[in-house]
Amino acid sequence: MSRALEWLWKSLDRIMALLLVLMILLVFTNVVLRYGFSSGLRPAIELSRMGLVWLVMLGAVVVLRRNEHLALSEFSQRFFPRSVPTLQRLSYLVILVSALMLFWGSFRQMNENWNNISQLTGLPSALFYLAGVVSAVLMAAIAVARIIKPDALSQQEPS
Repeated sequence: MSRALEWLWKSLDRIMALLLVLMILLVFTNVVLRYGFSSGLRPAIELSRMGLVWLVMLGAVVVLRRNEHLALSEFSQRFFPRSVPTLQRLSYLVILVSALMLFWGSFRQMNENWNNISQLTGLPSALFYLAGVVSAVLMAAIAVARIIKPDALSQQEPS
């Protein structure tokens, strides 16, 4: 199980790096074509926007897993040190509820938009909402693991 999780986290990092490279190439190529040759790649705008949505949603999962998200824990650690584990579990319960709400809304929108095909790319617009479904499932799994065992999945990866 540990090897599968390690593979998943490394795959997410690679996917995010690939998305970033593809977005840079699409936007740069489009700018050169537009200003240098008075033409452009019309699908590039939509594909780079979709790449950005996926990059942000997968990035939120990676940040949550690495405990690098914005947190104000100094107050609780200073004044309520014995309550910190309970407060952390409560915060992950809030994250779990938020991830479930994200899942529910994204899943409904994804199902509604499978037949809404883009004229530029030929891709269904449901792919934008699929990013929310995937990230919500992964964030909910992280939250459940941290509620059950607070130090689960918390090892920091070297940068």
